[in-house]
Amino acid sequence: MILIIDFGSQYNQLIARRVREHQVYCQIEPPEIGLEKIRLLRPEGIILSGGPASIYEARSPRVDKGILEMGIPVLGICYGLQFMVDALGGKVIRSTKREYGFAELAIKKTAGLFEGVEKRTRCWMSHGDQIGSLPAGFRITASTENTEVAAAEDVKRRFYGLQFHPEVVHTERGKHILENFLFGVCGCAKSWTMNAFVKDAVAEIRATVGDKRVIFGLSGGVDSSVAAVLLHRAIGRQLTCVFVDNGLLRLGEAEKVRVLFAKHLSMNVRFAKAQKVFLSRLKGITDPERKRKIIGRTFIEVFEKEAKKIKGAEFLGQGTLYPDLIESRSAFGGPTAVIKSHHNVGGLPKRMKLKLVEPLKHLFKDEVRLLGKELGLSDDVIWRQPFPGPGLAVRIVGEVTAKRLDILKNADAVLLEEIRAGNYYRKLWQSFAVLLPIKSVGIMGDLRTYEYIIAVRAVTSEDAMTADWARLPHDLLSRVSNRIINEVRGVNRVVYDISSKPPSTIEWE
Repeated sequence: MILIIDFGSQYNQLIARRVREHQVYCQIEPPEIGLEKIRLLRPEGIILSGGPASIYEARSPRVDKGILEMGIPVLGICYGLQFMVDALGGKVIRSTKREYGFAELAIKKTAGLFEGVEKRTRCWMSHGDQIGSLPAGFRITASTENTEVAAAEDVKRRFYGLQFHPEVVHTERGKHILENFLFGVCGCAKSWTMNAFVKDAVAEIRATVGDKRVIFGLSGGVDSSVAAVLLHRAIGRQLTCVFVDNGLLRLGEAEKVRVLFAKHLSMNVRFAKAQKVFLSRLKGITDPERKRKIIGRTFIEVFEKEAKKIKGAEFLGQGTLYPDLIESRSAFGGPTAVIKSHHNVGGLPKRMKLKLVEPLKHLFKDEVRLLGKELGLSDDVIWRQPFPGPGLAVRIVGEVTAKRLDILKNADAVLLEEIRAGNYYRKLWQSFAVLLPIKSVGIMGDLRTYEYIIAVRAVTSEDAMTADWARLPHDLLSRVSNRIINEVRGVNRVVYDISSKPPSTIEWE
């Protein structure tokens, strides 16, 4: 187990993912964590993350200095190195020349963290401070043209520091450097596997739930599906899933959920048909945030109504993931900047008085897919592209009506059919159709038309924090356009969105 102290870096999730890629479990905690909790966690090593603050600022984040007296190996990255230097009596100063982006790393000692790494390699820098003087016992192990202390170590105490970021792909040997820390320094074992996770999770769910019943809001998405199947494996018929059909789903979505979960997996699923109430409340609403709030409130209302019919339920199951907790800052008050709030985190009405069971709360998305495979789910479920909680309502720019929903569902179905046929579905992060609130003139046969425009959005990404528009083949785009215009009544023009994130978002609303 590796403990990661979050000093506010936007890369802290990436550090955790890199550690887990080596089949080593890790956990992110805030600087406020106490020494007693650290002892209970019994980490083989500690990684101090980077962060936007300067250590010499009055309110800079700090962890208890006692962490450096526990006899546990420590790796400080960027700000983490600077904290360690400051805490041990060294000095951190403002750089005369800041360093951002690629830098050539000159390694002075090819051992320890740099065992098996070339003496010259590229790394990724992002800092405005530098080490003025190292604490007693430390020696410099690597430098760049602008940064003398690009890496340092105190081998006797097993303290290591990197001014650059080994967790980002731009650092050419970053993965190998982390591997050296995990196995060469900390002596970790490769025990973090999905097979082991399933056994532990099932035992934990059974111990938590006992003989009580659990309600779970099933959406059909990857996280929801995997969490539901894991809960079902642990407690069987004690689990009741509630599927709210809000009418804002893709074509045939509700039936697919019914066939897979209720029929093939023999799970206890209640279906709540609620399209009319959702559409009635969305009537005349064009602002995207108002749409989201209305849909969220209505979903909870419908879900609560169904939940009250389930007698003896004491737990609510949710498909919360680790990034949800980190980004929402509800799991801890760490210094990482708030990116967005999540409906799974802190969105449960207090009046429901149900205890939470969140079996995926320490997993990242790629791990959830591996877990789904371990549980026997098909690739169609495991590799489903992300779908927004408010559904197609945020892919209809403007008012949501039954007619517009019908147009978008059919257009989206054609797009996904062609994306799959072209073998691009797994290559893309997301691909979907958007219905625009404007019409254009067209000619069909000898008749003038005045119909809607469909925008096609397809992006590549690793984590949705950034995304680039997909360079799809022209013949594929041509087939998509021709089929949508010919097969979907109400559309006479198709356009392709070629904006990246940032500055644009992936979804239009």
